[in-house]
Amino acid sequence: MSVERASAVIWGEGTHAEQVQELLDFTLRNRPEEEQTSIKSAYEEISKLPEGTPEESDVKYQKAVTFVIDQVKDLGEGTDLEIEGFFNLLIAHVFGHRLIQDDETTSEVKRILDIVSKSPSENNALKYRIMSNTFNHSPHSFAIRPLIYTELLKTATANGELNALRLTKDDVDRWLVDWDISDEEKSAFVKQLVDAYQTSGQQETAYAYNLRYVQSLPSSSPLRQEAAVSAIVMALGLPTVYDFDPLFKLDAVVAAKDHEIFPLFQIFLSGGLQEYTAWASSNGAVIEKYGLIASQLEHKIRLLTFSSLGFQYVGKELPYSEIASHLQIDVSEVEKWSIDVIRVRLLTGKLSQTTKTLRVHRATARTFEREQWEALEKRLLAWKAGLASVISTVASARHQNGGANANAGAGVAAQGAATNGVEAAAPEVAAH
Repeated sequence: MSVERASAVIWGEGTHAEQVQELLDFTLRNRPEEEQTSIKSAYEEISKLPEGTPEESDVKYQKAVTFVIDQVKDLGEGTDLEIEGFFNLLIAHVFGHRLIQDDETTSEVKRILDIVSKSPSENNALKYRIMSNTFNHSPHSFAIRPLIYTELLKTATANGELNALRLTKDDVDRWLVDWDISDEEKSAFVKQLVDAYQTSGQQETAYAYNLRYVQSLPSSSPLRQEAAVSAIVMALGLPTVYDFDPLFKLDAVVAAKDHEIFPLFQIFLSGGLQEYTAWASSNGAVIEKYGLIASQLEHKIRLLTFSSLGFQYVGKELPYSEIASHLQIDVSEVEKWSIDVIRVRLLTGKLSQTTKTLRVHRATARTFEREQWEALEKRLLAWKAGLASVISTVASARHQNGGANANAGAGVAAQGAATNGVEAAAPEVAAH
């Protein structure tokens, strides 16, 4: 790890010595006079240290800053603006002339964060600002940053206010590139995000970070299979996760192919209700072991089975009887399941109670492999043939009418393209 000095913007006026004195005065507010006298006397001893050379001056300055930190017991007395300004100035001096990587600086930052997080003050917003300022003030490439944000994360999670941090995945990705820490430390940080969002009940966000965590683990990591299984179980249990392809693309997940939960994962990846029923009939203990709920799994696989069936009928009429057969339900329940599958955006279409059919406009392909590409090719060829016929008709009409009905012809072309399911022919591809 390279050795660099942290640059800092000082929130204050005057020399370093004057600023440190100002910090000390703030810590002494409302303390007994006898205690103030004792502390000032001890600080004067530091001020008597020699500073004839740059090295001596730096040692004296560092001792003065350390002395002030030792006097900080809580957030202190004052307005929010004064308290925030005090900690901004204090942390600026901690980073200003210290080597970020040394143990003393790390210890001092930890102490400041511990004081802020454990302060009896109920003003959580002030605490978050102080800790965020500390994080933002620390140089981007240095290893102390994850330590700072971890403390901020813990404090916000403990108070049930994780959203107050306004954390984004782009932020995390950028930090992991910038931070000069090991891959193992980066993985550990992402795991803390997973745990924090799970604790806060934000399971979808936790799952997104869990994918990132599994991806970050090297093949040699003893945590790899456990992490992969955890991600599989989370995906199976979440009612909003229907796309299992991103999970299947992770090497750690594929490497868990011999695990007892993997067959169930494969069914949700590309299988259907029939395969699930067969597996569940003899693996009820596995479902229970991982905290999954059989009724929820069955509901989810029915919707996925519906989606796969719908993909075969894009631009066509799908009979109620066919839906009932594949979903193993009564025909009277088809409309209910149709509404459900449309609600979760696996399929769009229009029901016809007269013809007892579902006109499928669009359906999501669960995996996009050779079979799906062949189906797409057939639709595109059908669309191309239909469009050629429409163009021919329009050209003939223009020739007969001297172009007078050009606008009407264009309308016919658009209608013909829609009739041939142009929009439905495009597959949905999950972003990674």
